[in-house]
Amino acid sequence: MAGKDSGNLKTVRLWRDAALRARKLRSNLRQLTLSAAGGCPGAGADPLESPDSPQLVLPANIGDIEVLNLGNNGLEEVPDGLGSALGSLRVLVLRRNRFARLPPAVAELGHHLTELDVSHNRLTALGAEVVSALRELRKLNLSHNQLSALPTQLGALAHLEELDVSFNRLAHLPDSLSCLHRLRTLDVDHNQLIAFPRQLLQLAALEELDVSSNRLRGLPEDISALRALKILWLSGAELGTLPNGFCELASLESLMLDNNGLQALPAQFSRLQRLKMLNLSSNLFEEFPAALLPLAGLEELYLSRNQLTSVPSLISGLGRLLTLWLDNNRIRYLPDSIVELTGLEELVLQGNQIAVLPDNFGQLSRVGLWKIKDNPLIQPPYEVCMKGIPYIAAYQKELAHSQPAVQPRLKLLLMGHKAAGKTLLRHCLTEETMEGSQGGGDKEKSYPPSPPPGSKGIEVTSWTADASLGLRFIVYDLAGDESYEVIQPFFLSPGALYVLVVNLATYEPRCFPTTVGSFLHRVGARVPHAVVCIVGTHADLCGERELEEKCLDIHRQIALQEKHDAEGLSHLAQVVDEALAQDFELRSASPHAAYYGVSDKNLRRSKAHFQYLLNHRLQILSPVLPVSCRDPRQLQRLRDKLLSVAEHREIFPNLHRVLPRSWQVLEELHFQPPQAQRLWLSWWDSARLGLQAGLTEDRLQSALSYLHESGKLLYFEDSPALKEHVFHNLTRLIDILNVFFQRDASLLLHKLLLGTSGESEGEGDSSPVMALPSPGQDLLRATQLHHYVEGFLLHGLLPAHVIRLLLKPHVQAQQDLQLLLELLEKMGLCYCLNKPKGKPLNGSTAWYKFPCYVQNEVPHAEAWINGTNLAGQSFVAEQLQIEYSFPFTFPPGLFARYSVQINSHVVHRSDGKFQIFAYRGKVPVVVSYRPAKGVLQPDTLSIASHASLPNIWTAWQAITPLVEELNVLLQEWPGLHYTVHILCSKCLKRGSPNPHAFPGP
Repeated sequence: MAGKDSGNLKTVRLWRDAALRARKLRSNLRQLTLSAAGGCPGAGADPLESPDSPQLVLPANIGDIEVLNLGNNGLEEVPDGLGSALGSLRVLVLRRNRFARLPPAVAELGHHLTELDVSHNRLTALGAEVVSALRELRKLNLSHNQLSALPTQLGALAHLEELDVSFNRLAHLPDSLSCLHRLRTLDVDHNQLIAFPRQLLQLAALEELDVSSNRLRGLPEDISALRALKILWLSGAELGTLPNGFCELASLESLMLDNNGLQALPAQFSRLQRLKMLNLSSNLFEEFPAALLPLAGLEELYLSRNQLTSVPSLISGLGRLLTLWLDNNRIRYLPDSIVELTGLEELVLQGNQIAVLPDNFGQLSRVGLWKIKDNPLIQPPYEVCMKGIPYIAAYQKELAHSQPAVQPRLKLLLMGHKAAGKTLLRHCLTEETMEGSQGGGDKEKSYPPSPPPGSKGIEVTSWTADASLGLRFIVYDLAGDESYEVIQPFFLSPGALYVLVVNLATYEPRCFPTTVGSFLHRVGARVPHAVVCIVGTHADLCGERELEEKCLDIHRQIALQEKHDAEGLSHLAQVVDEALAQDFELRSASPHAAYYGVSDKNLRRSKAHFQYLLNHRLQILSPVLPVSCRDPRQLQRLRDKLLSVAEHREIFPNLHRVLPRSWQVLEELHFQPPQAQRLWLSWWDSARLGLQAGLTEDRLQSALSYLHESGKLLYFEDSPALKEHVFHNLTRLIDILNVFFQRDASLLLHKLLLGTSGESEGEGDSSPVMALPSPGQDLLRATQLHHYVEGFLLHGLLPAHVIRLLLKPHVQAQQDLQLLLELLEKMGLCYCLNKPKGKPLNGSTAWYKFPCYVQNEVPHAEAWINGTNLAGQSFVAEQLQIEYSFPFTFPPGLFARYSVQINSHVVHRSDGKFQIFAYRGKVPVVVSYRPAKGVLQPDTLSIASHASLPNIWTAWQAITPLVEELNVLLQEWPGLHYTVHILCSKCLKRGSPNPHAFPGP
């Protein structure tokens, strides 16, 4: 994510030299690592359950040991005489114990000890005598303790080269620190300093200094005295300006100034010619600092989260630049010269106002990290830019080959509860200018003038709203029946206009959560910052006062829901801020602390996500627009409203996207006879159409990729089973989906009976269907088909040959059926139940499972097919359970799609409506979904396994791929808030109804 604290990304590089020095120092030393008796070394140690201090047992003959590691032992003291026993010791590690003071035994080692690490303890003070004895010390780490002051004797450590006192409570440093003339590295970040310590100005040998996260509020003019300084961290130091003397730090190579209040840099800043890395993120720059442009040696530049509006053309002078982060500013355009930065490897531009990328952008071919989302891109289109630099290069190359073409076309989605009036509204809106069912081409069928009786599932039509402008809406009528929820998210995409339809005649305030609120949550989770228009239908059935009251109530409850959600997110962000303000050691002291054990890096990631959610709320147009389909004037008002919104360039910049003419011609050719009638085309069929459009084979890939990303067709270039085919007939594909998701037993049986008798049904046939076979039909076959329908509606099970009967006349050949089933698996709608991995079925019947149809609460459905019978496991060993919690909304169809995605990872599975039992190898796993039981309770999805304590790692191995699959699915919902926790195994073993939850990975 481009909004992360980019300075942390380079920490390893910045401190690499120090680590290498330490490694060289220890490489030839005899080393010993000890665990104390009674201690519990490692991350699993729980200080709350270890009241007695562990006892240290030293082996005999340790006099030659030079490096001793006693870390992670929970020690409060070390035995007397340790110093005399370790006559050759040079390095002592005591980190992550419970020392409240430096052990006196350390003083006995002072005459030969060169390195001491007492970090992550509970030190409140350092004994003056102990410190004085460490006269040969070169490296001292006191970080992550509770020190409020340092002893004066610290200045007597004349050989000290590295000192780390970060994450303490120091308000000042001792004057004697100025005597450490050999000090090269000093870390005092995350303390309570209120001014830059002037003692440091005497440290002429200092090369690395970190004073981040202190309230310095300014730097002394004579900071120029630190002429040897190479690495300087000043992140979050509350700096408003830099003194001119700062520009005399001529040795600086890496400089972190992020999270301050800087508005400008001194003019002499350009004198820092050795600077290679500069972080100026999260400041107040409104203009690109001109003083940076002469820094020809700069390799990394971070200017994220400022207020920049432009980038100067002279940026091309930074020819050695490898990394450039400009995200979350107000940049409207990039200079043409930016393409001359051909060495760039990271370019982050997301969260700006960029509409057009410069020509020859493909010259930036070395860019590996590329982020551009949340920009109003029209040239190249958003879909092309999101695919990466190679696709941008192909687009611009194609644009040079052919004339540009502007296609003013916008996706319009009608959403709403069942019987809201979506289908009738669509018909009445479009009937005067109807061009027919959308296929992407120009030749389209006509519709009867009378409105249809009701929805037949998801339907797509094309509506030319303004012939003079050529503006066309592609109207998606999304069925309101719950059975379609699993496929509705596929149609929710950025850059669309969402119309939420509410039946005002039946609307009641208590129904708001189901008729309005849940739909807004769903759209916001899938498409943050989407544009939503609320339309109330059946206005003619309401009195004037009733109409006004209902519209006002909807408006009021929307405002309350948005306020509640925003306040909830703000509170969560505040909790993260409070956790960040704490020392990591303090956060990890108690399992009951907020964000127990969570690293600062992950906390900053959470904070950035909360900020993203707060900044990308839905754009809900007000007021509610009441409409009667019997009133032409109200319908025309609605048409005008939709048209005015669509033509607003700031709301829908993608309406005016610029395409190469050859891409537009390719799209049109795919939807012209004879290929328009086919269900799919092979790659070579599309290649031939590409040649007609003027596209050679090497240029076809980018065009097809764009058409896929923009929703014109389906082309899965990453799927071995599907990449040789192009699914261009989306109308027929949607008709096929409608067959599976209309939960009507009589309709399904009717289709099967017609399929077996060789009859076919017209696409528009809405005549009544027969639930029973005619006397002339084979009663046995009818009984079998009825059994299949029953099994499908109860357990989601269908054999391949019955699926083929259902899909007549859409599917003619076996290849059509196989491709469709591969496609449905790719979409996460079904999976083959009994096909061995990587092996053919050898003539046996292939059974397919549609998880969204499973009705039984307890998994048992597959037992009658393959003899498998997995009863619920009785967990008597250590349990491992990861729980995902969804406080605002649970993505519709997520559990069903997840059920499909994990199929390749498990065996011997058995599915219930909300639970899956399976095995990973020989390790059992259970996936469970628990819907919320009340408004204040979240939906949860958990992944669990169990094993004996010594083998608990096998449980981790079992669930890790399942967790990864879920995380991939959740990436499709960028506006979704959820939390991940690991449940306490002891609470689970006790059967606690509310087990303690530890923050998850």
